[in-house]
Amino acid sequence: MDSISSLLGNVTNTIENASNTSLSNTLSKDLSKSKDDELMGACRGFEAYFLEQIFKEMEKSIPRSEETSTYASSLYDYSKDSLIKEYSNLAAKQNSLGLAQTLYQQMKRNYDV
Repeated sequence: MDSISSLLGNVTNTIENASNTSLSNTLSKDLSKSKDDELMGACRGFEAYFLEQIFKEMEKSIPRSEETSTYASSLYDYSKDSLIKEYSNLAAKQNSLGLAQTLYQQMKRNYDV
């Protein structure tokens, strides 16, 4: 059971690191020559990442039961992280905060894209 929970932890960390690396690569590019769709995609990616971090911090405020096993806890954490990521992506696509649109407009003005 411990090997499975450790494997799930490694998979979760790998996915999170890949997501962070992808976002960092997108944001570190010179966006002055980007097309509108690429620029809006980068802005939505940032909004999704921002929302994901907010959701994760909000989840930390909920007390957890100590009665669950390590294996069940690992499965819960993995599915919770996947669900949070999906909610964040959906919220960003629906412009729920409007952060992506605001970033997009600001970058269009600053970089004259």
